[in-house]
Amino acid sequence: MSQTPSQTVGPFFSFALSYAEGPLVVPADHPDVIDLRGRLLDGAGEPVSDALLEICQPGLFGRCETEADGSYHFRTARPDGYIPLLIFARGLLKPVWTRIYLTAEAPFPAEVDPSRRSTLVAVPEGERAYRFDVRLQGDGETVFFAY
Repeated sequence: MSQTPSQTVGPFFSFALSYAEGPLVVPADHPDVIDLRGRLLDGAGEPVSDALLEICQPGLFGRCETEADGSYHFRTARPDGYIPLLIFARGLLKPVWTRIYLTAEAPFPAEVDPSRRSTLVAVPEGERAYRFDVRLQGDGETVFFAY
């Protein structure tokens, strides 16, 4: 399958918009520090590189580009409810927005289909570490919200 123009013509996020401290939202000794890792995947389950992810919590902002394997990493603070995640990637005319919940017991928006809520919940990988993969479409597509 050949790529479409929006997949081959910029923007080139990691070249122009990333910065070394972007993923390090809080200091390592912050009392509520967590590590949030994951991968950005397309509809076929293939990694999406050169995408840009942003998180915005009260008083905190982080930005991270995805690596060639689609991976990303933030060091941020444990949220009171959820972590908003904005995704910019080639092929998307507008960014998409989702939420990262750290527990399945969190109060979810009523409009989220219960069968898809698990796509909003990060998987614990230790006391202060979580994994949250984002699937842009297809089976297991992450729930995205309008904004």
